[in-house]
Amino acid sequence: MNNRFYLLLANTLVASLTNSCVWYALTFWLYLETKSVVATSVMAGIYLGTVAFSGFFLGSLVDHYRKKTVMMGSSLCSLGFYLLALLLYSVTPSSVFSNPASLSLWVFILLGLLGAIVGNVRSIAISTLVTLLIEEGQRDRANGLVGTANGVSFLVASLFSGLAIAFLGVFWMLVLAIALTGLVVVHLWTVSVPESEIVVAEPDQSASTRRIDIRGTLKAIQQIPGLLALIFFNTLNNFLGGVFMSLMDAYGLSLVSVQVWGMLWGFLSLGFIVGGLVVSRKGLGAKPLKTLFVANIIMWTICVFFTIQASIVLLSVGLFIYMCLIPVVEAAEQTIIQKLISPERQGRVFGFAQSVEQAASPITAFIIGPIAELVFIPFMTSGAGVELLGGWFGTGKDRGLALLFTVTGLIGLVITLLAMRSRSYGILSRKYQQFSTESAVAESP
Repeated sequence: MNNRFYLLLANTLVASLTNSCVWYALTFWLYLETKSVVATSVMAGIYLGTVAFSGFFLGSLVDHYRKKTVMMGSSLCSLGFYLLALLLYSVTPSSVFSNPASLSLWVFILLGLLGAIVGNVRSIAISTLVTLLIEEGQRDRANGLVGTANGVSFLVASLFSGLAIAFLGVFWMLVLAIALTGLVVVHLWTVSVPESEIVVAEPDQSASTRRIDIRGTLKAIQQIPGLLALIFFNTLNNFLGGVFMSLMDAYGLSLVSVQVWGMLWGFLSLGFIVGGLVVSRKGLGAKPLKTLFVANIIMWTICVFFTIQASIVLLSVGLFIYMCLIPVVEAAEQTIIQKLISPERQGRVFGFAQSVEQAASPITAFIIGPIAELVFIPFMTSGAGVELLGGWFGTGKDRGLALLFTVTGLIGLVITLLAMRSRSYGILSRKYQQFSTESAVAESP
C-alpha cells in the first residue's frame, strides 16, 4: 500500500485519539465537578447533535479544498479551541465550575467540544484519501485499516481519559491535548499528498451553495440506484443500535460490579481492532454489499441470543463478536461509495452518510428509556411476562432490559432479511458488479 497513506492514517489516528480523549475526559470532569447527570446529558446531546448535523458542511469542505488543507485546518482549529479552553480554565476560579448553571462552565465545555468536533472532518477526508492514494483492488483492505485505527482510538480514549482526569486533572489534560495536536500539525506539514487540482462538480454554482450542497449530493446519490436505500438501511441499523448504546451499561451493571464492567469494556473494545485487522488482511471479497448484509445478519442474530439468559459470559462473547463485525460493515459501505461515487463528490456523500446515520442513535437514546421503563420492565416484573416467560427467561428489571434487547435483535434481523430480498439490494449489487467489470476492462492491457 501507499506509504503516504500509512503516514496520513497514523496522523489521523493521533488526532482522533486526542480529540476523543478530550471528549471523554470532559464528560468525566463535568460530572465530578457538578454531580449533575442532567449536565452530562446536555453535554452528550450537544456533542452528538452537532456531530450528526455537521457532516453536511464538513463533507463539502473535503470536496472543495485540498484534503491536506482540510486536515491541517481541522487540527489548527482544534489547537485554537483547546488553547482558548485552557486560558479560560486558568483565569476562572475553580468554584465557578461546580455550578451546572454557570455560563463560564458551559463556554469552557463548548470550547473543548468544538475542538473535538472539528476533528470529525478527518474521518471523511481519510475515506476520500483511500480513493486518491490506494489502488482500487486494495481499497477494502485500506478501509479495514481505517476501522482498526478507529478501534485503537476508541479503546485508548475510553481507557485513559478517566485516568487523565484522575491523575493529571483537566488543566494538564488540555496541555497534553495541545502538545499532541501541535505534533500532529508539524507531522502533517511534512507529508506530501499528490492532489494536483480540485475538481468542482458544478462550477456554475455559487460559493455559498457549494459549501453545503445537500441538493447536489442527493442528486449524485440518486444517480446510483439503491445507494440511498443502503444509507437509510444503515441509518435504521444505527437507530436500533441506539437501544444498546443507551441501556447496555444498565444491563451489564446488573450482572457485575462497575469495576469489572469497566475492565470488561476495555477488553471488548479490542473487537474493533480485530475486525479491522481481519478486513485489512483478507478484504471483503468480490461482493462487499453481500458481506455487509451477512455481517448484519450475524450481528442481529447475536443480539437475539446474547441476553437470552442472565450470563456475563454469554453477554461478553456476543458483544465481542458484535464489535468485531462493526468495522466490516463500515468498511463495506466505504468501499461501495468509493467505487460508485466520483472522487469530486465523495466528501459530500461520506458527510451526508455520516450526518444521516449518526443522527439515529441520539434519537433512540431519547425515546428508548421511557419505553424500557414503562413497557418492558413492568412486563417482566409485575406484568404478563412473568407468567408467559418468567419460568425460563427470568424476571425482574434486568430481564425486562434483556427482553428489549432480544426484541430489538429480532426486528433488526427481520429488516435485514427483507432488505436483502428488496429490489434496491439487487440493483445496487448489479451496479457494483458492473462498475467492477468496467474497471477491470479499463485496467487490462
